[in-house]
Parts: sequence; structure tokens; C-alpha cells
Amino acid sequence: MTVLTYAPRIPRFLPLKVSRVPRGVRSRSLHARATEFLQSQDPDLSESQRTVREAISKICSDFPDSYWAQIDESHQFPTELYEALARRGWLGICLPQRYGGSELGISEAAVMMQTIAESGAGMTGASSIHMNIFGLEPVAKYGTEEQKDRWLTPLIAGRQRACFGVTEPNTGLDTLQLQATARRSRDGYVLSGQKVWISTAQRADKILILVRTTPRDRVKKPSQGLSLFYTDLQVPQVQITEIPKMGRAAVDTNSLFFDNWHVSMEDRVGEENEGFRMILHGMNAERILIGAEALGLGFAALRRAALYSNNRHVFGRPIGQNQGIQHPLADSWMKLEAARMMIYQAARLYDQGYTGGEYANAGKYLAAEAAFEGCERAILTHGGMGYAKEYHVERYLREVFIPRIAPVSREMILNYIGQRVLGLPRSY
Repeated sequence: MTVLTYAPRIPRFLPLKVSRVPRGVRSRSLHARATEFLQSQDPDLSESQRTVREAISKICSDFPDSYWAQIDESHQFPTELYEALARRGWLGICLPQRYGGSELGISEAAVMMQTIAESGAGMTGASSIHMNIFGLEPVAKYGTEEQKDRWLTPLIAGRQRACFGVTEPNTGLDTLQLQATARRSRDGYVLSGQKVWISTAQRADKILILVRTTPRDRVKKPSQGLSLFYTDLQVPQVQITEIPKMGRAAVDTNSLFFDNWHVSMEDRVGEENEGFRMILHGMNAERILIGAEALGLGFAALRRAALYSNNRHVFGRPIGQNQGIQHPLADSWMKLEAARMMIYQAARLYDQGYTGGEYANAGKYLAAEAAFEGCERAILTHGGMGYAKEYHVERYLREVFIPRIAPVSREMILNYIGQRVLGLPRSY
């Protein structure tokens, strides 16, 4: 089953439109529609990317800004969007067709995630399905046929939800120092330890989790000794505690504590002690997708700022006529567009089999920085109303910190480029 089956053609995007408000009338209900994208033409997109963008745009148009504001306020998971995407087959955009997926590339997935975020859903909407897009790449590549049929089919159909467990409180980005353990039992493994910053664990049925199966002092290389499991999460041995946070309140983030958690041998992915090598397969994809989501959020903020500055009249003229407003917004568009080209180049290289991380890392870095600046400028363009929830841009700014921090920090990306691209000494 291909994406084209699930993605019927719809009319091309509307160009950015601006309604005129009579002078002296303050517009406080000016909210852009989900189909009003700044990137209306996308001359560089392939036909499959364009089809994805149009189809996802149509789905997202059923979820207005009021929906995202309401679930953010109530901390309610966007089940309706998740189910709408599942019904149309989009949860398996990168996974094999034989399990219900579309078997397209990260290039198409990046367009999908950018479009969801750009519709006004932001990181909330994108995060609700993020794990489905890249998370089970190790299973698709290293799992047995029985495992793939047992795990991928219900995930793609939306009957099961999954989360991803790597980060730990005491190790952070130093993944090779993970302390959670799995010891052999008669018919499987017993897991003990902690994980933190685990998105959607409150609602997930399954978890892809990386733990240590061999102590560090008994392996030949630091990258050995870690094993990957995909197993049931909602069990008594796992304590899930939600972490209150600044933004993206509708998608839960959690800490996990587990002790004597029995996992069957059939739930181990690939060879024992080779889990780190397996999760590396999805790391570049994750950076590309996070970068694409940041782009969407940045373009959404920029769209709102452009619409508002055309309609807001002060001193007898629209504020968008002032270069103090216009130039920063133009500058943000150029930075976002430059980052978009880097992200899509990284996606194309990934789909062609390129394994280097410089483009994926650089694209994620540039997209996150450009999006942050765009969201900040959107608030400043709105003035005092930018601080009000009614205009949504304050929500964008709260959410745009996520791609600057996760899944890897700005500083670690700079370290990577300095060492791997410029040949400088390792600094950490």
C-alpha cells in the first residue's frame, strides 16, 4: 500500500492572504487558517513530497488553533489528530508496506512533520506521532520477521502506541554510560533502573528501551554492552511519573523507575550487547525530523506575524509598513528557508544511504535557531498581545525551546562539526 492510496490530490495551497481591517478597528480575532502556508509553492519539492504536504494539510485543516490552545490548557493528548492520521495510513510513512506502511523516505516524513507543526499544531501535534516515524527504524532493520509482524502492524494501524527510552538522570547525552541494567533470567531478562524525558509514556503500550546487559569493564569497546528491547510498558514493575514542564503540555513527558521488570527473550531486538549500534541507525533521522518540526513552528509564527502586522494599524498605517517590523520578519524568512534547504538536503542524503551526521546535525541546529528567533520576533511584532494566549504565539515560543535542547544540544552539535568536519581536537 503506497502513500498515494492514502493521499488523494487536493487543490494547491492558497497563497498567503491578508484581510483588510478598517483603520481604527482593532482586530483581536485574526487567526490564520491551517492552509495558509508561507511556503505555498515549494518549487524544490518532489511530486511525492508535494502530495504528502497537500494531504497532511487537508487533515490538519480540521484542527484549528482553538483546538491546540484548548488541549494545551487542559493537558489533553491530541487523540483526534493521532487517530485521523492513523485512519489514513500516515503513521507508517517510512515503514514497510507489508506491515501496512507506505515505505517512503525521511524526505517525505520531514515534509509531513513540518506541515503538521506549521498548521498551528506546533511541537505538540508533531510530538504525538514522532515516535512512529523514526522510532521503530531499528525494529524494521534488525528485527525478525515475527517481531516486525507482531510489532509494526498494530503500531502503523494505530492500535498500539510506543515511546522511546534512552536518556537517564545521571548520564544525559553520554549514552555509553547508561546505568539501567538487564540481567539474564531463565526465560528472558530482568530490567532495573531509571529513564527520564520519556514522551507519551502515560499513554504508550510499548517502549523501545536501551539498557546495559554487560558491565562497561567487561566489553572491548565502549559502544558494546548495551541491548535494545521492545516490550510492554504498562506493567506493575514500571513506575511512570509525569514531569511538569514549560510547554507542549498536551503531550506528556515522564520519568520511569523500574525494578525486577521481566522482559521475554522474544522482545530483544537484534543481538545482545549490540543495541547502541542499532539505535544509531535512527539518530540522523530523528535530527532531521526534529529540525523539520522546528521549521514548521517557525513558519507558523512568521505567518501569524505577517498577518497581524498587515492588519494592525498604529499612527494611521499598518505596522508592517515600518521597516523595524518588516526587516526582522524578512530576515527570519531567509534564515528559515536556508535551514529548510539544509534539512531537506540531509533527508535526501539519508534516503540515499549516506550515514554521515554533519548535514542532519547542522540542519537541526540551524532550523532550531531560526525557529526560535522567528517565534521571538512574532511575539515582539504582536506587542503586548503577543503575551496573550489568544494570539497563540506565546505557545509557539514555549514549544520552540524543545528542538534547541533535544534530541541533542546545540553545544554537542558544534562539538560534532568541530571534530568530525573541521578536524579539531575532541573537546569533551
